[in-house]
Amino acid sequence: MLGVGIAWPILPKLVQELSGGTISEAAYSYALITVSFALAQFIFAPLMGAISDRHGRRPIMLLAALGLSVDHLLVAVAPSIAFLVLLRVIGGIFGATIATANAYVTDISTPETRARNFGLIGAAFGVGFVAGPLLGGVLGAMDVRYPFFAASVLAFGQFVYGYFFLPESLPEEKRTPLKLTSANPLGGLLQLRRFSVIIPLLLAFFISAIFQRGLEASWVLYTDFRYGWDIRAASWSLAYVGLTSAITQAVLVRAVVPRLGETRTVVCGLALAGVTGLFFSFTGSGLAAIPLIGLYVIGYDLAGPPLRSIISAPVPPGEQGLLQGVMGSLNGLAVIIGPFFASLVLADIAGPAPFLPLPGIWFLAGAIVLMSCSVTVALLARRAVGAPAAHGGA
Repeated sequence: MLGVGIAWPILPKLVQELSGGTISEAAYSYALITVSFALAQFIFAPLMGAISDRHGRRPIMLLAALGLSVDHLLVAVAPSIAFLVLLRVIGGIFGATIATANAYVTDISTPETRARNFGLIGAAFGVGFVAGPLLGGVLGAMDVRYPFFAASVLAFGQFVYGYFFLPESLPEEKRTPLKLTSANPLGGLLQLRRFSVIIPLLLAFFISAIFQRGLEASWVLYTDFRYGWDIRAASWSLAYVGLTSAITQAVLVRAVVPRLGETRTVVCGLALAGVTGLFFSFTGSGLAAIPLIGLYVIGYDLAGPPLRSIISAPVPPGEQGLLQGVMGSLNGLAVIIGPFFASLVLADIAGPAPFLPLPGIWFLAGAIVLMSCSVTVALLARRAVGAPAAHGGA
């Protein structure tokens, strides 16, 4: 994630360079590249997860690290937008193996440690997205292609480390045959419907992700429109969000879940995010927005790891890759839907005659959704956790 954090903020500038320097052409091309990457993850995440259920997690994770290293290297020397789109599709395929990493976490966790371990993975994401852009900004100031060379080196280092030190987490006796009918988003979801209690929870995960991805995509432009923040202020706010997320998932999840339990932690976290999102949607003060967005991040990221744990509970080890792949697909679809509609909403409210003259309408809708998801989890989580499944242990 450090490699991703280094390269991701600089990608629009590389697109602008390859587009001929105009912002309008760069924006169009960047949208195409973003959708291509998300679609690749949406389509391939269940397949990667299902392959890891059959052949183990280690070979898939090593393949992903090596593939991403080559992909970043080719992005660094990309001669055209068309070539860059193709490379981002390939990057999306290898990036879809994040689902395999989540399945690995489930394999080596007990029911008591699963939420904590998901929190550590989330914290690694947060640290990568704090430190990565800072380093990427330094390298990008020298040359817009340097961050991608650095990301390639980091991914190759990950491959070397994994090759020598990463053990397999899924033993032969717990593996399941590969079924191509289920190794796609729709087929995977249909395969999981026999675990009926998790379907509404997956829906809650998906809908909340739509609003979260939309918030992330529109943040820089929204804070400029609403609070007059320039790019420097917006960048510092993103670093603040990343740091808050990392601390929440690395420290608070480990402290809160043993005391409240997974279900209450999710319910309280989503409720906190919903309430603070509600206040945030109406505030016109940038100063007041800072603590509100901090509380929102704490609530949302406090709920995330135990929610993944609850959804994982009824699914046996040999199908955890499939489950995490489906969740990766749902997140990939949310990356497409959320930013698209959030951008449309922002375009309307920032226009001369908005349909609904409420600047924070996206955040208001998200707050309502998060509070509804909190109720859904409160009603269904205990059934999911109590459903029988074979749990892997460390």
